Amino acid sequence: MEAAYWHSRWDNGLVGFHMDDVNPYLQKYWPVLDIQPGKKVLVPLCGKSVDMLWLAGQGYEVMGVEISPVAIETFFNDSGLAPEVFHQGNFEVFRSGNITLYCGDFFDLTAEMLADVDAIYDRASLVALPEDMRQQYASHLQTLFDHNPAQVLLVSLSYDQQLMQGPPFSVCEQEIHDLYQFRYQHRKLCSCEVIEDNSRFKDKGLESLVESVYLLSSKK
Repeated sequence: MEAAYWHSRWDNGLVGFHMDDVNPYLQKYWPVLDIQPGKKVLVPLCGKSVDMLWLAGQGYEVMGVEISPVAIETFFNDSGLAPEVFHQGNFEVFRSGNITLYCGDFFDLTAEMLADVDAIYDRASLVALPEDMRQQYASHLQTLFDHNPAQVLLVSLSYDQQLMQGPPFSVCEQEIHDLYQFRYQHRKLCSCEVIEDNSRFKDKGLESLVESVYLLSSKK
C-alpha cells in the first residue's frame, strides 16, 4: 500500500475512517497510562483526528505524523487554528500552540525527533496497514524507542478478513503480541462487539466486528 493510495483517498474525500467525535476509548482509558499533562504524545498516521484536540485540551504536547497535506490542512482549518509552517528534515511541519503535525512519511521519523515522546496513541494507524507494512511499522516504532519505550494506547479491530478487504484491516491480539514482543508487553483493557453500530461493515457481509483496546508497556 503505497503513499499514492492515501493521497488519493484524502484528495477524493474517501475518509470513512475519520471520526467526527472524540474516540470514547481514548477518553475512558487514557488515564490508565498515568501520563502527566505537559508530556508529549505521538499520534502516528493522525489524519485530521479530533482526538488530537482532546489530548491538547488535556494539556499534552501533541505530535502528529501524516502523509497527506490535505488531511493536515483540513485539520487546522476545521479547528480554526492558524499554524506556522516550516521544514525539518524530510517533513513540512505545521505548529499551532501545543499541536505540531509533521507532514511526511512515518518511516522517515528518527529517534532524535522522538526523544522526548512519553506516550503513543494509535487508533487508526496499525489497522490502516496491510500485513507486511504492519510488520515494518511495528519494527520501526520499536527501533525509534529503543532506549526509551513510550507507552502505547492501541485501538484495534478484528473480523473475518475473508469477508472484507481492508483498510481497516483485522488485527487480532496474537498478532499484536507477535509484532510488539521485542520491546513491549501488552494488556487488553477492553473488547467490545460493535457490528450493530457499524452498518457500512454489515453491508459488506460482516457478522462480527470487535473493537479492542490494549495498553503496551515496556518490558524493561
